[in-house]
Amino acid sequence: MRMRRRLAGAAGMSAILLLAVGCAGSDQKKVSPGASAAVAAAKPLPMKTAPHPATWTGTDDKVHPLRITPTRLARGAESDLVHIRLDDDLKGMVPYYLTFSYTNTGKTTVSGVDPARNFSINGADGRPAEQISLFQSNPMATGSGLPAACRESGAEKLAAGATTTVCQIFMLGKDQQPATVSYKDAESETLLWQVGGGKGGGATGILPAGRSADSATEDSDKHPVSLHITPKGVRAGSIADLSRFDLDADEKKLIPYYVTMQYKNTGKHDVLPSMNDGVVLRTAAGQESRKMVLIDIGGPGVSQCPEATPDDMVKPGATVTECSIHMLAKGEPPVAVVFQGHGESGQPVTWRVETDGAK
Repeated sequence: MRMRRRLAGAAGMSAILLLAVGCAGSDQKKVSPGASAAVAAAKPLPMKTAPHPATWTGTDDKVHPLRITPTRLARGAESDLVHIRLDDDLKGMVPYYLTFSYTNTGKTTVSGVDPARNFSINGADGRPAEQISLFQSNPMATGSGLPAACRESGAEKLAAGATTTVCQIFMLGKDQQPATVSYKDAESETLLWQVGGGKGGGATGILPAGRSADSATEDSDKHPVSLHITPKGVRAGSIADLSRFDLDADEKKLIPYYVTMQYKNTGKHDVLPSMNDGVVLRTAAGQESRKMVLIDIGGPGVSQCPEATPDDMVKPGATVTECSIHMLAKGEPPVAVVFQGHGESGQPVTWRVETDGAK
């Protein structure tokens, strides 16, 4: 058996990694003796399970109408995957099992539908889980090797009106708890289902909105410059705010969000007022949006989101307020704002988002 790994949170896209897994009769690492006896029952989590119309777009670009219904999300244990040789960055993570059904609402039989790749489980900080799949590579192996809580594999062909059930494995860090389940196909808007009220339980490492924190950046000579940062707000705007700029058709479908941050230079060197280059806005669907760059040489900019006040070098002890524009898809509200920092001392800092309503 092998593990196929997908990178969740990028709808329709996946990074695949093959990892060796022990199974009977193979020359790979064997299942640890008695490992199955140590596996605890998966713990179901409270979540919304409303069905929604959706689509699935195949590799041939054909769009198939579906009705998607997540039915169960359960937290497993590390011991569930003890017989799998995990990649280093997955070790110590916790498996979650998402079970969902989908119905073919089209008029013809479809084959090879794989909506699992469009799902994501997301933490309260907007970080998506790692999606993995197990598949048999040794025909002499016995048993599926899949955890007992996640063995539904769906149907290869689905007649019009028929329904099938699939379970998909996701891996989250121990410091994360799922806040949402999302589904995004190339031809549909993002669907969201809340988990446990959508707050991610006791997720760690996320500061309340507005709380000050320390990080660092670098000046033009790569000298470290320490910063005291205070988030001032995240506000939804209107695409009409950007009417002066040449946006493409896809950009015009998005919603601009204005992230305002205040930075105090607590270091020893002057720094340019461009700290917002390191700001990232994360959504409830596990997506990230960096600062949008608008070409406006000598122009008035966007009045709803002035880039820097004051607009000059930030000297030691001085403070500057900066605003950055981040474009998000409809149906994907922001949940966290991150200052990534620069240099060895520039540690990332994450805050919860409390947004003003869209205009």
